[in-house]
Amino acid sequence: MSSQTAEAAPSTPIPTPAFLLSNLLVCSLLWGSAFLFVKLSGDLNPFVMASMRGVIGATFLAAWFLIQGNSVLPQRHEWRVWAFLGTFNGWLPNVLVAYALTQIATAPAAMIQASSPLITALASHLLFADERLTLRRFFGVLVGLVGMGILIGPAALPDSGISTAGIIAMVLVACSYAAANVYVRTVRNVPPARMALGQQIGSGLAATVLALTIAGPWAFAAVPSRLAPLLALGALSTALPILLFMTLIRRTGPTRASMVGYLAPVWTILLAVLFLHESVGPRELLGGVVVLSGVALVSFSGRLKRGP
Repeated sequence: MSSQTAEAAPSTPIPTPAFLLSNLLVCSLLWGSAFLFVKLSGDLNPFVMASMRGVIGATFLAAWFLIQGNSVLPQRHEWRVWAFLGTFNGWLPNVLVAYALTQIATAPAAMIQASSPLITALASHLLFADERLTLRRFFGVLVGLVGMGILIGPAALPDSGISTAGIIAMVLVACSYAAANVYVRTVRNVPPARMALGQQIGSGLAATVLALTIAGPWAFAAVPSRLAPLLALGALSTALPILLFMTLIRRTGPTRASMVGYLAPVWTILLAVLFLHESVGPRELLGGVVVLSGVALVSFSGRLKRGP
């Protein structure tokens, strides 16, 4: 956390419960809608999908910075941060999500992604002295792993009909986001909003290069016919929730803001049922509830602070 952000926190008014709840619901809805727009984008190449999501998200965030009169160019010390977040919080999970959703339904994919805070908790326990797991948090991690087993377990059975590749892709997505969360914990001299901007710029540039190299320029030919869901994916499901999330972190602190992570799958499932006509079975519901219960135990143990 930069000194600039830290100095702003004391003068920030204490948020009301209505502010917290409304922002959590809106932010989680926007992030949860990403799976819907990825599905609506059809069979677009995963690298092209990641490229368009990053470029559109970066464009909207850059416009927001320019309107405020701020620079969108990276400073020397920001290059490494932008590159890391652009990879592990950007193009890599975006490619994996786009691929996974060609193999499995949105509901189990979202539930598996929701386990990222559990992985973050385990990594933080090993890396940071002030992030040691309490008994309650450790129990929450175990509960979350049980839920993951319920969701993933049948994929290991022969002729289960469940795509193992899709499950593995979403587990890697959760690990990638966890790596980015742990890394952000170590960044001291870059404000959160600039990390969000750099993440999208790094993601868009890298994914575009990979798409051109691996899929070829002709892979972008299908983009115009899918422009509407891609614009929604980049602007509504990427750029806007990042800005809202940064406001949440400043106003309420990272612990309460992290509630977005397990509210998003609820919206994802509802949107998939309403607009994609997907069905959710008892196993998915049970596994999802167990995973989210574990995340809640990890997120809410200990005293909540007002801000960072």
